[in-house]
Amino acid sequence: MKIVADEGLYTCSFQASNKPRIAHVFLIVQVPARIVNISQDVSVNEGGNVYLFCLAVGRPEPTVTWKENKYGLMSEGEFLDITEIKRHQAEEFECITNNGVTQPDIRKVKVTVNYPPMITDVKNMPAQLGKTAILRCEAMAVPTASFEWYRDDRRPVESDNTLRIKNEKTRSLLLFTNVTDKHFGNYTCFASNRLGASNASMLLFRPGAVYGRGVAVNVGVSAGVGFWLCLSVSLLMKV
Repeated sequence: MKIVADEGLYTCSFQASNKPRIAHVFLIVQVPARIVNISQDVSVNEGGNVYLFCLAVGRPEPTVTWKENKYGLMSEGEFLDITEIKRHQAEEFECITNNGVTQPDIRKVKVTVNYPPMITDVKNMPAQLGKTAILRCEAMAVPTASFEWYRDDRRPVESDNTLRIKNEKTRSLLLFTNVTDKHFGNYTCFASNRLGASNASMLLFRPGAVYGRGVAVNVGVSAGVGFWLCLSVSLLMKV
């Protein structure tokens, strides 16, 4: 087994036809490329900067390449800088080092991008008396959002024998098992995490009702961004 210290000039002497012969050989020891230090997994808020490094050794000197798996983008060099990172850039980044001696050495760094909730699915739902109905509130967020429901008079919605709240990873459901008159009206879903919050309102209404005056449904992000999306819906009135 050869080591780097064995590298150097070697001389071979031998006798041929009573004459001394000398041959010189320079031994080059090759060492497979190997990653010796790499960034730990990173968690950063959206809009922040990410600096990754990947240090490798080998003989001959290896190349180092960063690969973005989602889009297949490549970046040459030991360092990868991402400025003002966006949520869609959250993924695993591969560091690949190679010098042609053996197979490349590959290691990964996971980048998590945190952002406040954004409610993505708001629908008014018709319901029949005595039947079942569902109101859905879906929110994309990292970390995962917590959900709360409120009635039109700002009373918190609580589960009872005719209504159940079911929270899942990215959404919350209001499950009506036996719709009564008291259930019709406006419901507001409030989604929040440590970075901010958003809210959206939707109606549970009886089919055949007549449209009346307008009412606003606000979908906002209270994270200092000042972004508000207003959707116009109609308040339903009984005939």
